[in-house]
Amino acid sequence: MAVTMEQIKTLRERTLVGFADCKNALTEADGDMDKAIELLRKKGIAKAAKRAENETSEGKIKMLEVGGTTYVVSVSCETDFVARNDVFDGMLAAFLDIRKAAASDAEAMEKAEILKTDYVLKIGENFKINLLTAFSGEIVASYVHSNGKVASVVVAKSGTDMDKLRQVAMHVTATAPEVLRPEDISDEAVAREKDIALAQMQEDPKNAGKPAEILEKIIDGKMKKFREENALLTQAFVVNPEQTVGQAIGMDSVISFARFAI
Repeated sequence: MAVTMEQIKTLRERTLVGFADCKNALTEADGDMDKAIELLRKKGIAKAAKRAENETSEGKIKMLEVGGTTYVVSVSCETDFVARNDVFDGMLAAFLDIRKAAASDAEAMEKAEILKTDYVLKIGENFKINLLTAFSGEIVASYVHSNGKVASVVVAKSGTDMDKLRQVAMHVTATAPEVLRPEDISDEAVAREKDIALAQMQEDPKNAGKPAEILEKIIDGKMKKFREENALLTQAFVVNPEQTVGQAIGMDSVISFARFAI
């Protein structure tokens, strides 16, 4: 299929790879963006593709903690000026009140969408309600980054140190773990990463002539590291990198977590 300039532009933004390489990858992938990224990664040239985020809109995330429940709203808008506006912030507070009173996320979203029409006129630009939800548990800690665009919620067992749990919530916003434990990474994700790692190693001249069993051991080590680096409890704790998060908070303390980003 013919590759468009728009596709090439998007791929370049997501991978920071040159025009020709992006065009060739898209052509080989028949226009499939994810497959093109995978092809570039296998060649070892898609430096930013692994953890690339293509969210470019402005907006704000706001939270409300009441007892053992944390309410979360995320709204994206057109400009940073609006995201920092008092009217916009008041609207977020109104949405949180709606969620607090609602019996479900769906009910809250329906009511918020009705209220949205009035605020479009007040704010003067269009916006989108990305999320309106609630988290409950024995202990719930939350964190919103200073820019208002990244936030997290961590649910833990009773008795967990709240100060440390808030640090873990901060850690989640900084590192964006994918799962709680290494074994939670799917076999499909590991197989895909293994395929990419093997292709990269085969591209490296330093590995020429190495026995297959040696390469396999290296790959196994890489996959173990891949699991650990993407699981919250086995990541190096940002507050004290000499410890993992699990060592700092307790391997059985955290029940779940969620990260949000505009």
